[in-house]
Amino acid sequence: MNISELIIPGDTPGIEWRLPVLHFAGTSATAPKVYIQAALHANELPGTALIHYLCEHLREAEAEGAILGDITIVPQANPIGAAQSHFGEMQGRFDLASRTNFNRDFPLVTLAERDSLLADLDGQTAVNRLKRTLLHMALGAELVLDLHCDDESIQYAYIDEAFWPEASDLASALAMEAVFLSDGESSAFEEAVGHAFKRQGKETLAQVPGRLAVTVELRGRRDVYPDMAKADAHGLWRFLAARGVVRDEAARLADFTGPAVPLDNIEMVRAVEPGTVLFHKDIGDTVEAGDLLATLITRPGFADGSVDIRASGAGLVATRSSDRFVRRGGDLMKIACGKPTRLDRKPGTLED
Repeated sequence: MNISELIIPGDTPGIEWRLPVLHFAGTSATAPKVYIQAALHANELPGTALIHYLCEHLREAEAEGAILGDITIVPQANPIGAAQSHFGEMQGRFDLASRTNFNRDFPLVTLAERDSLLADLDGQTAVNRLKRTLLHMALGAELVLDLHCDDESIQYAYIDEAFWPEASDLASALAMEAVFLSDGESSAFEEAVGHAFKRQGKETLAQVPGRLAVTVELRGRRDVYPDMAKADAHGLWRFLAARGVVRDEAARLADFTGPAVPLDNIEMVRAVEPGTVLFHKDIGDTVEAGDLLATLITRPGFADGSVDIRASGAGLVATRSSDRFVRRGGDLMKIACGKPTRLDRKPGTLED
């Protein structure tokens, strides 16, 4: 394993950020190259734990000559976000300086324009320099995995339709309970990679065989446990074996049997009033139209002081908020449904 370090100069005197980058050299020129990063949202740590145990597998494989494709890993991709705390709590998702989501505003370039990402970096802010550097590294690979997690959540992923159903092997390997088929119309890291992969020539490709850009949602933010991380690391190892990145003849993958639904089929359940949240359904539950999802206590102690939130259609409860007080319009749940839930969704991400 080769270890290098990226240095990102800070935006104020005396500050710089350092990112360890781990590299495992492959022995086959034809094997796929892989890029994996975790904790771009710095407070989402299941991916960092997964990488810790995955590297144990990879070091053993390296000693046995079983790594076929180059593998580049950034275990903690956002030291800037990791250093930003507010009243003792790491923020991680939004840059306190710009108020921008760390996983938005990645440059959209074609694959041929990859090297332009590193041009004139001296004039870029630390966050923009970080984003450009990460994206440049990722575009040197064919398989790109961005490891995230949700709040309270099942295991699922955002996968551009251009990589589906070929990417069902990853869904199977990581025992995902659902896949959200994205439209590739945002500036998130994974979709910026997909944007380039689909634009390798003059035409925009509808399908990109042999390539993958994916956001993996490794359950919820509190799901950071040794057994989970080891199981996920083993699952990712089996995916790498199935794609010919590592050699493991014993690795086998079953067919993925979970739902794969477009983003138009995701019901975003939001609070109609502010109040205390009492959930009646948990992640992983299936619901029918009209089922009681949550009760909001809006005026405690009053006879008319609560509001019921019900499902508009049938589906699988994929995520749930961990907060038990919600503002008006705040997110409560995502439900993966079998048909579109709204006709006015704008292309792009489901949340900021």
